[in-house]
Amino acid sequence: MALSWTCKPFSGLTAAELYQALQLRSEVFVIEQQCIYLDPDGLDPQAWHLSGRNDGRLQAYLRLLPPGLKSEEPVIGRVVTAPAARGGGLGRQLLVQALVECEKLWPGRALFLSAQAHLQSFYGGLGFVPVSEQYVEDGIAHVDMRRPGI
Repeated sequence: MALSWTCKPFSGLTAAELYQALQLRSEVFVIEQQCIYLDPDGLDPQAWHLSGRNDGRLQAYLRLLPPGLKSEEPVIGRVVTAPAARGGGLGRQLLVQALVECEKLWPGRALFLSAQAHLQSFYGGLGFVPVSEQYVEDGIAHVDMRRPGI
């Protein structure tokens, strides 16, 4: 699937782009994964938003938090792919694009993310290493991971 990628600050998002991102996040995190929590956590206005679209339809999304906001490193979070678009390597494409964008925004910096534990080897294949024991967040096992800077 050939996607068109954009990475924008919150102020650069259109109302439709923001709505689509919040809708996809809710569809997956709240409905599919049954995590009842307030997804818009107040950090989106300070984040960069990476979106992958096919024919204008949002297929993949994540947000990038700048250093010092939630961690000393930039944080990759809210990683999500549309359910109908899964199984073809889209998650990897999304993360590779995120690494490219992080290098543009914060050259040479280490990166941090909180991974669902069953995805630890996926993120490990992209250079992330575990930096915590497993813990449960919203009923799902997670592990903190860090990708060293250059």
